[in-house]
Amino acid sequence: MSDLAELWKKLSGAKYPDECKSLLKQCLTQELFDQLKDKKTSLNGTLADCIRSGAKNLDSGVGLYACDPEAYTTFKPLFDAVIKMYHKVDTINHPKPDFGDISKLDFGDIDPSGEMIVSTRVRVGRSHDGYSFPPCSNKEARIDMLKKTEEACATLPGELAGKMYRLEGMSKTDEQQLIDDHFLFKNDDRMLGDAGGYADWPIGRGIFHNPKKTFLVWVNEEDHLRFISMQMGGNLGEVYKRLVSGIQELEKKLTFAKKDGYGYLTFCPTNLGTTCRASVHIRIPKLSKLPEFKEFCEKLNLQPRGIHGEHTESVGGVFDISNKRRLGLTEYEAIQEMRKGVEEIIKKEKSL
Repeated sequence: MSDLAELWKKLSGAKYPDECKSLLKQCLTQELFDQLKDKKTSLNGTLADCIRSGAKNLDSGVGLYACDPEAYTTFKPLFDAVIKMYHKVDTINHPKPDFGDISKLDFGDIDPSGEMIVSTRVRVGRSHDGYSFPPCSNKEARIDMLKKTEEACATLPGELAGKMYRLEGMSKTDEQQLIDDHFLFKNDDRMLGDAGGYADWPIGRGIFHNPKKTFLVWVNEEDHLRFISMQMGGNLGEVYKRLVSGIQELEKKLTFAKKDGYGYLTFCPTNLGTTCRASVHIRIPKLSKLPEFKEFCEKLNLQPRGIHGEHTESVGGVFDISNKRRLGLTEYEAIQEMRKGVEEIIKKEKSL
């Protein structure tokens, strides 16, 4: 109990908003704390596991991580409050997964001229059902998840087939290649670290990719699994089809955690729902200079950021533009929202 008491003391003692303005700080009242402090999930996850990172890092934006898939039920009042605030929804009522009919997509290359879109990428997060998330996971579980995923990936057909590279004991040549390809994930985010994200590093971590480097699986980076489909140019249709095929193949072998009304469950509540982030790197030197650029993107439910991730600057007028909404819409609706938004951006840039 002392661990939780200490975390709570630090969090509740921090002044809002000067010392801490995280969603956790805003949502976890004394009353709610008293209601949840003695609860446990069947995998032995506690409230302390969920708030540890947010209490240690008072500059967190969110500050709350799920200890395991059950956290969304056991600590529901807290998670619901944070989810509603982050996803800007009044009720949590996520629809059943729907990727649309990939044999009948009404979109393909959204920049046929090839002048503006540098590359296209769609990723989703998935969690193995019945396994703890990083705050409560352990070495055996991580090794087990890597083994299961490797066996499932070995059955992938056609262009999805490839090789798993385990981070533990990886050769310098392989490591350098993965760094050059921008595929290698690192262990340098303190908020993730305090949520147990890097325990036993690099054991139980792996990166799978096909020879063309257009389909990737990350194992035990932040989520248990990240599936990524990407390629140069603007053919969103091809990228999306490949991702959905990969998910459908892996679903034959693996069971993913999901919850009615919440969609697919992830370690961080911000990714919940479709877990889908669809993005393009796009050249928009004129539009990005307009003072209303950010607002223009937000109206389309898009998020602009620098090409090296959040809080980075743009390089040569190239921005990373992605869909903002993850919860309360289907995967197909999310991809369509991103497509239509990017088409609007292209139209606007050309008109300037």
